Amino acid sequence: MNRAQVDLNRLAVMDAAKATRLLHKVREETLAGRTPPVAPRPVIDASWQRMSRLGVDPDQGTSSVLLQREELEERRRSSVLGEVMRTLSAGLAGIADASMQIMVVTDEQGRVLWREGNLAVLRQANGICLEEGAAWSEHTTGTNAVGTALAMGRAVQVHSAEHYVHTLHNWTCAAAPVHDPRDRRLLGIVDVSGPASSFHPATLALVGSVAQLAEAEMRERHLRSIERLRSVAAPILCRVGGRAVAVDTHGWTAAVTGMAPVDRIALPKSFRAGRVWLPSLGMCAVEPLPGGWLLRVAEDDARPDGAGGGAASRVVLDLSRPRRPAVSVTGAAGSWSQELSPRHAELLYLLALHPEGRTAAELAQDVFGDRTRTVTVRAELSRVRRNLAAVLAHRPYRFSEEVEVELRHPADPADLLPHSTAPAVLAARSATSA
Repeated sequence: MNRAQVDLNRLAVMDAAKATRLLHKVREETLAGRTPPVAPRPVIDASWQRMSRLGVDPDQGTSSVLLQREELEERRRSSVLGEVMRTLSAGLAGIADASMQIMVVTDEQGRVLWREGNLAVLRQANGICLEEGAAWSEHTTGTNAVGTALAMGRAVQVHSAEHYVHTLHNWTCAAAPVHDPRDRRLLGIVDVSGPASSFHPATLALVGSVAQLAEAEMRERHLRSIERLRSVAAPILCRVGGRAVAVDTHGWTAAVTGMAPVDRIALPKSFRAGRVWLPSLGMCAVEPLPGGWLLRVAEDDARPDGAGGGAASRVVLDLSRPRRPAVSVTGAAGSWSQELSPRHAELLYLLALHPEGRTAAELAQDVFGDRTRTVTVRAELSRVRRNLAAVLAHRPYRFSEEVEVELRHPADPADLLPHSTAPAVLAARSATSA
């Protein structure tokens, strides 16, 4: 029989002192290895276990070395979040001020870049080092909304004694990640924090909604930039013979001629003008455009020796960094890599575990626990194959036989794809940690 778990909605209507005592008891008993009166929420329990493995002292403070002003300003200038700060502030800062809280925005490493809100709470936040330039990842300050949202890749609320470090027990916080809609790269965290007395379970939904609003604004900005690039590239492509495509700096297609259009082309990180071999196109002549690149596909199919079909010889699926899974492909033409979405990381992990291949139904069972969800699986694998067609086969889905596949695991088995709730991944975590 499943034990009762902490329920934030029920805590919100309980007597405040009684709710506080309950959370303290749950934390005390759980950290001591005893059975608490009710179980901690799964997201909190998992974080506490990570803190224990990391050796974080629950009695430590939350101070950290602040970024120098010059580095802080440089991170602000280079962060895409700076473009949507007005949206974040309009959605949260005023509400935070009125409810005796503050809004905090961090980068992808958990460093505080901006904060706004109630002046009295801002002064209190200085006492726990929740200030600009401070580090708020889990390994620095223990379980907290910012750090745990970074670790889990999803919105998280942490209240009172759910914080691992006792210094934060008088605080409540709710945080959500913000991703770049162009490549799903994590940009940072938006958070609302305040004294524990300001706790409300609806704060999490509010923060998540504002984070999605910021992503929508970035998406709209991206579409406008694609339109500007298209207006420049269209007349150029009219004069180009053969196959060519105009893409923005992230590989999104603005215009195409002589070939079937695709949404996006994977570009290496060190992309530059000249002759470049791309896995999805072959050898291309690359020319700069305002806001992007013109890719002219070599009609003679000129490629480095051995490149082209079957060029890829090695694939490295790197899951050693829990929040940043990536895949690298190496062949005679060189190598390239890209970060993976959580779902694509799951699918490639499962294919690496099963070199003989998996059908869509088997993968649906592995990922969702439901063999009927084959349409979703096929759609996701279709997206994966846009960039990995050279190394992936289908019927059944599998890595090509001529490709060497290396799977890199995290140091701790419990950190294997921590975002995943796929039955096959959960089983793998249990088996490797047993």
